Amino acid sequence: MSSPVPKEAIVGKEIDKEATEPRRVTRLIRLPEVQHRVGLGRSTIYRWMAEGKFPRPVQLGGYSVAWAESEIDGWVADRITHST
Repeated sequence: MSSPVPKEAIVGKEIDKEATEPRRVTRLIRLPEVQHRVGLGRSTIYRWMAEGKFPRPVQLGGYSVAWAESEIDGWVADRITHST
C-alpha cells in the first residue's frame, strides 16, 4: 500500500484534471457504427489498432467488443485538427 503524498510535495504544481477524474463513457458503439463514423473498413481499423493509431475497443464478453463513443469522436476531432 502506498503512503499519501505530503501536501508540500504538490503545492504549486498543476494537477492534470483528466488524469485524476474517472472517464465517463456515455455510450458504447459497435463496429458497423464505428466504420460509418470514421469511413474506414474493418481491416484498416484493426490494423491501425495494432499499430497504435486507433482507439482500442472494450471487451463486452466472449468475442463481443465495442468502442467508447467519446474516444471515437475524439479520434475524429484529432484527425480533423491535424489535417489543417
